[in-house]
Amino acid sequence: MKKVIFCVAIVTLFVSCQNDDDYQEIDQSLIDDTLQELLLDASEGAGNSFFILPDSDDYGLIPQDPLNPITSAKVALGQLLLHDTAMGGDPKTEGREFQYACATCHPVAAAFNAGRRQGIGEGGIGFGLKGEGRFVDPLMPIDSLDVQPVRVPTLLNLAYQDVALWDGRFGGTGTNAGTEAGWELIPENFEGFQGVEVQAMQGQDEHRLLVDEAFADTYGYRDLFDAAFPEVSQPDRYSRRTAGLAIAAFNRTLLSNKAPWQEYLKGDLSALTNKQKRGAVVFFDQGKCVQCHTGPALKDKAFHAFGFGEFNGDPDAVIKPDVDIAAVARGRGNFTGNSEDDYKFKTPTLYNLVDGGFFGHGSTFSSVRDVVVYKNEGTPQNTTVPSEQLADEFGGLGLTEIQINDLTAFLSEALRDRDLTRYVPEASNSGFCFPANDPQARIDLGCD
Repeated sequence: MKKVIFCVAIVTLFVSCQNDDDYQEIDQSLIDDTLQELLLDASEGAGNSFFILPDSDDYGLIPQDPLNPITSAKVALGQLLLHDTAMGGDPKTEGREFQYACATCHPVAAAFNAGRRQGIGEGGIGFGLKGEGRFVDPLMPIDSLDVQPVRVPTLLNLAYQDVALWDGRFGGTGTNAGTEAGWELIPENFEGFQGVEVQAMQGQDEHRLLVDEAFADTYGYRDLFDAAFPEVSQPDRYSRRTAGLAIAAFNRTLLSNKAPWQEYLKGDLSALTNKQKRGAVVFFDQGKCVQCHTGPALKDKAFHAFGFGEFNGDPDAVIKPDVDIAAVARGRGNFTGNSEDDYKFKTPTLYNLVDGGFFGHGSTFSSVRDVVVYKNEGTPQNTTVPSEQLADEFGGLGLTEIQINDLTAFLSEALRDRDLTRYVPEASNSGFCFPANDPQARIDLGCD
């Protein structure tokens, strides 16, 4: 009881501060003590360990699909396949072969987000002078363009989910139990694969990637597939399926485990600035962030409605003629057919937010602070979302400007792993430019 009273008293003191000078009067050890109490409460007594990400090579601690155990051989193969533009061997348009790969829409420069409002595979050109992603080739017919009507989510911390995509349709276990009616076009769900694995397999079809025995031989992958899948019979070893399993295994090792917040959780109290620590207090208390953003990846396995808008009407967003934006806006409900799921989208990880540049499933925000303000005020962008569908954590927070700034600092910097290039190969196995390989991209990326 004394600890609870102490914590409430300190949080109340934070709220009463009117400026940064007031904060300097607070003993910083009290902030650390308050954070410890909040972490204990948020983890139901587990404490800091509940929020710590494992090392990327500690496979025993990384959540994985029982049908696809992580091995070093799979990870090595998956890393190369994710980046190698030789994968782009099945374009709709002649002459665009080998210009794109998974990493084209998930480049490390944008923390494995797209870096732009939309990710563009085939039909994109260039990569921006700062690696900010692809632009639409004006010569590409829109109906042949590989572009999605929602923001590309990061690959970081994918291990901490059992379903994939914003509506969670990929994945045949756990969260998706009872949704079998929507699996007609997702055979891997029926096989019991988790979402990370299903996405890696289905994504090859969706994004016109091609892996077969000829690919393995042409680009020197045969030995890598042999090492990763010795138990798979020879005719099936070099395939979309094994490629997907290798990519999924690698993706599960993409963890933001070098972020300052992770160092703080491990005992380095100097890893965070005072401002970031105060932001963490807001995160775990009045901001109600931890109610959805919990666990090591700071995301639950649930779906919530926060009223974010869609791409529709945005001048820099391409909506293909066959896309039903109203259906996209239904989120989880569009997949399950359950009206209670309408307008709800999967909770994303909060790590490396600032590197992605766009926020919300419709990329309707371009700054972390604006999202914090939006959540604080609670006025939905999508006015068609019924109020009863909106999450309890949306609006009514009563955060002050200082608290908003502190929370923004925590989200933007304390959760930012600045060393993500450790996950990128030095070169592609094919020798092609990556993460994009069209003529303009080769110039932008310095490959020519």
